[in-house]
Formats: sequence, structure tokens, C-alpha cells
Amino acid sequence: MNLETLCVHAGSGPEPTTGAVNTPIYATSTYEYQEFGQHRGWEYSRTGNPTRAALEVAVAQLEGGVAACAFASGMAAIDALTDLLDEGDHVIAGHNLYGGTYRLLTTVTTRHGVGVSFVDATDLDQLAAAFTPRTRLVFLESPTNPLMAITDLAAAGELAHRRGAWVAVDNTFLSPILQRPLELGADFVIHSTTKYLNGHSDSLGGVVVTADPGLGEELHRILNSAGAVMSPFDAFLVLRGIRTLALRMAAHEAGGRAVATALAQHAQVRRVYYPGLPDHPQHQLACRQQRGFGAMVTFDVGSLQAARTVCNSLEIFTLAESLGGVESLVAHPATMTHASVPVEERQRLGIGEGLLRLSVGIENPADLVADLEAALRRL
Repeated sequence: MNLETLCVHAGSGPEPTTGAVNTPIYATSTYEYQEFGQHRGWEYSRTGNPTRAALEVAVAQLEGGVAACAFASGMAAIDALTDLLDEGDHVIAGHNLYGGTYRLLTTVTTRHGVGVSFVDATDLDQLAAAFTPRTRLVFLESPTNPLMAITDLAAAGELAHRRGAWVAVDNTFLSPILQRPLELGADFVIHSTTKYLNGHSDSLGGVVVTADPGLGEELHRILNSAGAVMSPFDAFLVLRGIRTLALRMAAHEAGGRAVATALAQHAQVRRVYYPGLPDHPQHQLACRQQRGFGAMVTFDVGSLQAARTVCNSLEIFTLAESLGGVESLVAHPATMTHASVPVEERQRLGIGEGLLRLSVGIENPADLVADLEAALRRL
């Protein structure tokens, strides 16, 4: 089944009792047992909820997996993934990750006795050299947040699997429409469902998908034990969003390409980070392993003052954290999404004070370009 069709039908179907076309919001904490010692498949909503289960099936189908678990946030999903590890195990992580992920791995994860090393995952030699006998997980973003670097996921998977390690890929920036990491050898795919899967900036959640039934059972055990579950209402909102995901991603990418092209030609812009531009260092790799380039665009205007001027001058783009909604957003990574990353580390990575990250929405691209050009004229 094509992805466009799957978006409409994945995880859903007429509800058997009433024939409702949409999966209902099962706003219940518990369920009546059919008789003593025999439930109807549902016991307690932390353990399982029909609305949440429908979303888990939908995302698993979209990613080509066999099991998924939906969590209260994207960070809860990543934390659950690290709970598969034992004290003394080791994680290799890409060195240019979302600030919240960096914070989690360097505080909570390490406090549990798991070692973490950060490497440039676009360099397979560096990645290979980082493995230790206790490495059990390679955690990647591709594209990375906010510098849009691309990792060869198939090659990274081969390196990890030869050494007995899993590969997890945060696929939030592209969604299953533009990239399916399980097909490239990943063991886990993570999404902040808050972003493109929901698409309307009105829900919070995260999901982990796997192609291994045994790992799916382990993740559900962690979900049930720790209890960071997605609410039925949030699951309903993400299910609603998924139905238009393919259409929205096409509009998002059209805007992303137009904005990136315009910024790359602007005299006030020092550099644009977007895999769809031919001068991006991993452009050809992105062409091979992705179905598109997405709508996340990062650009550098040179200084904190210039970044402040641009942000305060934009009228269509909203200055706000998050991404993936129908509305266009602008964020300043150094003071917003990556403020928890130490200054020295940000500088080493190239996340400077003049860097701005755009989440291009589904507005008319010409209006978005005009808004950016008007703001850049203020410099």
C-alpha cells in the first residue's frame, strides 16, 4: 500500500460497536473484567488504551515496523529506549543532537551508570573508532538538529550490528513520508509525535517503533512499569494529524526548498544548512537514503544582534520552540532549543549566536520568502 493511502487508513477503521469512522477517545482509566480472572483484552489504561493502541499500530505501519509504544513526550520515548541498557553499557551518540537529548544523555542516562560518547556520525571512521566492548546503542539524528548533517544510516547500521549494538534513529525531522530508517537497517525509530505526525501544534507525545517483536515487548514493559504513557486525547490528535501527513509533508517541503534557495542567494546570509541544496556536504547521500529534504532550514546571520533583529522583524514566522506544525516558526538555538548545551560545546559544533532555525509551515512559499527578505533588510 502506498504511504499516501496508508496515512489515511493506518491504525484505524470503523469502530466495531458503533461503526464510527474515527477511533474514539477512550477516556477511561480502567475496564470491567468479563468475569473473575478474565478481562476483555484491556485492564488498566497505563497498561493499554484502545486510542493509544490505534496510534501505535498506525505509526508502526507507517515506519514498516511490527511494534510501537507511545509515550507522554519525545523525551520520555528516548529515555525509555535507554532503559533497555544495563549499568556499564555504552552509548555512541551523534554529536549534533537536539539540546534536550544531549541534556538527557549527559545527566539522567550517565547517572544510571551508562557511558555516553559523542562523535561526528557523518564520519564513519570516527564512528567505528568510538565503539567499546560495552557499546550497545548508537543513537542518531539524520538530519541533525540544528545543523542538518546527514549520516549514512545503512553503513552505520552495518558497523553497529557487526559489533552487537543496536541503532536508533530520531526521524522527527523527516517523518515516515520522507525517510524510513528501519528499511536502512535501524533497530529503532523515534518520533516526537508533537511535531510532523501531529502537525497542528496542539499535542505532546513521543513514539518508539521497532521491527523486532521481542524488543517491542521489552519497550512495552518499560512503558507499563514507568508509566510515561501518552494520553488518549493526545493519541486521538496524532491519529487525526497522520491522516493528512502525506499532503502536509509535500507542502512543507515545497516551502522548505523555496526558503532555502532564497536564503542561499541573500547577501546578508552567511550560510544555509539544508540537505536539498547542491552544496550541502551530504547532498548526494540525502538523495539516496531520503525521499525528500524536508522543511527544516537553518541559516547564519553572523551575530546575536543580527539574529535578534531578524526574529523581532518577522511577521509570518512565529518566534517559538518546537517544529512541524502547519505554521512557520523561527527559533534561536543558542538561547532556545540548545540552551542546555554548554557554550564551549555549542561553539565546537558550530551552533553560533547568529544561527537561526526555521520550521517552514504550509503557507504560500512566496509569502514566507517575502517575510524573510523584509526582516533581512533590517540588518
